[in-house]
Formats: sequence, structure tokens, C-alpha cells
Amino acid sequence: MKKAVIFDFDGTLCDTGVGVKKSAKYALDAFNISAPEWEELDFFIGPPLLVTFQERFEQSAADAEKLVKKYRERYTNIGLYESEFYDGIAQLLQRLKNDGILLGIASSKPINYVEELLIKADLRDMFDCVSAVSFNADCESKQNIIDRCLGELGVEPSEALMVGDRFYDIDGARECGVDSVGVLWGFGTKFELIESGAKYIIDKIDDVENIALGLYEATENVQGIFSGKVITVHLDDITLCNDLPAQRECVDHPGGVGVICVNEDDEVVLVRQFRYPYKETIYEIPAGKLEKDEDPLDAAMRELREECGAVCDELKPLGEIYPSPGYTNEIIRLYACVNPTFVEQELDVDEFLQVCKMKLSTLLAKIMSGEIKDAKTIVAAMKLKELRNK
Repeated sequence: MKKAVIFDFDGTLCDTGVGVKKSAKYALDAFNISAPEWEELDFFIGPPLLVTFQERFEQSAADAEKLVKKYRERYTNIGLYESEFYDGIAQLLQRLKNDGILLGIASSKPINYVEELLIKADLRDMFDCVSAVSFNADCESKQNIIDRCLGELGVEPSEALMVGDRFYDIDGARECGVDSVGVLWGFGTKFELIESGAKYIIDKIDDVENIALGLYEATENVQGIFSGKVITVHLDDITLCNDLPAQRECVDHPGGVGVICVNEDDEVVLVRQFRYPYKETIYEIPAGKLEKDEDPLDAAMRELREECGAVCDELKPLGEIYPSPGYTNEIIRLYACVNPTFVEQELDVDEFLQVCKMKLSTLLAKIMSGEIKDAKTIVAAMKLKELRNK
């Protein structure tokens, strides 16, 4: 487990791209410098502006200073407010704080801008250290910025994790002796992060916490074993959090839905069907798998009508469950239906089931006695009971 997580700002915590790129284009146009349209100026995200203006547009140090000044003319008044924190970042920061992990920022962005955006998003108190640059010294190396952050946090390089979206972040972390995480939701490419030597490359925000806690498993190779009508089976070579190799047998599943349907007599509509893997006939709520690109709510409506002939104007979401996380990525979305109307069933030709009705109180008693064992049915019934008790 790491003691601290240090974040880059632009492209890692906050999508500042529109403001940065439009302001860069504004400056280039002001000096009649030929440049792509602003949408193509992603290379301005990350490195110091002075460096980018000099290296990309062959400007002298003095001219680059003038371009930076013109850039800030627009960015300070307009571009700064064209920024938006990525979805899930606030929740990630809170979880890391709850884990007892120190949080820092190491950014080549002027600290005034970073602080203002953090305060505006009510996130400033999440960070134990904000290490950035001043307007007068904005060409500081990323290595030095990270070093300053480590010092302020009071942690050793081996105790920290650097999270960024560009080679600049990964290079700086390596030079400081800090493990790095390259993220794919920002402005860098996977190739660039690989070339820079990022220890981890992720596309899910939640994986930052997994890595920091020492729980992450990185996929190195995927070997297909079986591809069927519903599932795909593969054997993956992985690297554990202690850098040792291992393998995981995985079943890919398109996901499914389940609906607990209660009529006006407080009876739950259930189906009884033979489940081949268990060689048993069991009670279940109406359920089924998602078709390709099918909306889960539409699938729930469809399965309810097909299996039970039940039609409902509105379904209440009851959340998601992971039925067997040890070997499959299946997700079942649960819904509740109250007081449906009934039409004719529309069963598939290979579908044989018996529709029955059971008082909710009886269903709960059979769940507690162990007579009903189907996971989605148990969870849906318990959730419905809890909602009624509120």
C-alpha cells in the first residue's frame, strides 16, 4: 500500500483541454503563426507552455514569452472556466482519503489556476499538498515539481504513486524513483505511456485506488479458449501487485436483468424452471440476458412480458449485482414492477417455465429457510423489503 498518491492536474484530474487549446490558438493567431485548428493542439497539455511554443513552433525564448503572455490574456478570463473535472474524480479522492492516503498535486500549471479550479469544485480540502509553478517560473521540470511535492507530503519516493496522462508525468516520476500510473482518459496515448515506461496503464478511474492499495492485477496477455452463443472463455496472464506472474480463467458475459414483479394482492410473480448446471427446478424472478447493445431497462420490460405476460408502465431500478466475481464479469441489473397488467406470454421455442405467484412474506420466509437459493431473487426481494420499510 502506498502512503501518498500524487496527481498531475491537466488531463488527469481535470479536463482543461478546451480552454488550453483555444487559448494557445488565440496566441498563435495573434502573432500570425501558422498552426493547426485548436482541436488538434493536444500537445499543449502537460509540458510548460514556454517549452511547447519553442519546440513545436521554433520560437525564440523571448518570442515564446510573448506568446505565453498572449495565451494568458484569454486563458485567465475565459479558458480557465472552460474546464471540468472528470466524472468519478471527486469520489476517487474521497475514497483515497478514507483509506488514509495522503493526496498531492504536481502540475506544470500555474498554482493560481490550479487553486482556483480546486476551490470552484470544492475539492481543495482533499489535497495535503498542491505543488505547481508560479507565473514567473513556469518552466520548472516535472521531476523538480514532484520532488517538492514528496517533500511537502513527507514521504519517500517508494511510498508514493504518480498519476498522469502524458510522457512528461511518467518521465518525471521515473527520475524521482516514483512508481507511475498512466491514464488513458486524458490527452496522452497508450503508445506514449508505454514508451515512457509507465508501470501501470489504466482506463478506469477506480483503478487508481486499486493500485494505491496494492490490490491491482494487470493484464499482460489474453488467450481465447471458447466462444459460444452466450459466453466467451479466456485464460489471462496477469501480474499481481507484488510483481509476480499468475493466471486467471475468465468468463465474459453480456450481462442480464431481473425484475421482481408484485401484483395488487402483494403477490410476487415468479417462474419455475429447470436449471441444467444444477440439475434442479428452482424459483426465480423473471430474468434474462441482454442482447447486443440493448438498454437494460428495455431488456427488463421485454423479459417481464415474454416470461410472465406482465406489462408495466414504469420499472424502479434496484441497482446491480455481481453474481460470481471470482470468474465472470456478468452484471445483473435489478428492477421492481408494481401492479402490472397481464397479456399473453411470448416464450422462446426452447424456453419452458411455469409462472406462479407467491406472497412477498412467503417468498422472504422461503429465502430465510434456504428453500429459495437464486441470488438475484434473494437480493431483489430483500431490497424491495428494505425500500418498503423506509
